[in-house]
Amino acid sequence: MGIVIALLIFGLIVTVHEFGHFICAKLSKVRVLEFSVGMGPKLIQKQIGETMYSLRLLPVGGFCSMEGEDSSEEDSRSFRKAKLWKRMIILVAGAIMNFVLGLITVTAMVCMMQDIPTTQISGFSGVKNEDGSKTYYAQSYKTGLRHNDKIVEIDGTPIFSSLDLDFMLIAFNDEVHDVVVKRDGKRLKLDNITFHDDKNGGTIDFGLVYLEKTPMSVIKHSGETFLSMGHIVGLSLKQLFTGKVNKEEVSGPVGVVTTISETAQQAKSFEDAIFKLLYITSLISINLGIFNLMPVPGLDGGRLLFCIIELIRRKPVKPEHEGYVHLAGLVLIFGVMIFATFNDIVKLFK
Repeated sequence: MGIVIALLIFGLIVTVHEFGHFICAKLSKVRVLEFSVGMGPKLIQKQIGETMYSLRLLPVGGFCSMEGEDSSEEDSRSFRKAKLWKRMIILVAGAIMNFVLGLITVTAMVCMMQDIPTTQISGFSGVKNEDGSKTYYAQSYKTGLRHNDKIVEIDGTPIFSSLDLDFMLIAFNDEVHDVVVKRDGKRLKLDNITFHDDKNGGTIDFGLVYLEKTPMSVIKHSGETFLSMGHIVGLSLKQLFTGKVNKEEVSGPVGVVTTISETAQQAKSFEDAIFKLLYITSLISINLGIFNLMPVPGLDGGRLLFCIIELIRRKPVKPEHEGYVHLAGLVLIFGVMIFATFNDIVKLFK
């Protein structure tokens, strides 16, 4: 059952992405040859007008095939014959749809919360003494943080929500951090802050202020969480490209599906399962949107880069030359996917 749920979620994310390209191409009068959900052998196909709609065996991808994407077609409705601004909109539409899906699922997730977490500190780990004083076990208090401080930055990285706090303190578990807080309405920089609970262990040694759930607090926190997820994806990609992530940790479609399946199976209740699946759907959808906008040949961002070059040069790059670049990029991407899939399979056997 978990695998089925995982495949449905993965298929939804990819379908939403490709639908963005599809609907903008249709609105721009660009001829769409095929809209496919999935990859590999066709299971179902139906021709409607000029477009073939198909469902394929492997729910790990999809595509929206347009006339003249990599060739200089004479057809007036080919992709390359469309105005430059229309082509750019078509290219970014897939990522935008992923961001829209991510925001919708984040909002649904926030609506399920009892209260809304902030980044303002409510208290620190410690014990109250008989004389009314308090002994603190929290290193963050001992090194400078105080009650009601609102954390806005850690090590130069903006903190949008409690999700950012968790990620920064767990993923970047350094001994000391430079922290910027808002205290009494003023920004204050605190150097060499340590986060550690001396009694219970662990990095999170403080509590947060929670707000009552209202329409405005839900909207605000949904936006902050959406920004945090995009932020976390960006930081993770930076770690990947700077070599701070071990090659064994690189994961592909098999790993993603496995993670979703395990998340569904390990939930303590139906409500908990829905919450966790909304979270992981949001993160993957935003991840896909950001990744596709990267200026890598073969991705939407790579094609968008050639549009920008055309805008600067006032003339397009020759289709065959651009095609060679995208082909090389696709070979590289498929190589990474094969490596990531191999990693996933090894993890499954282990």
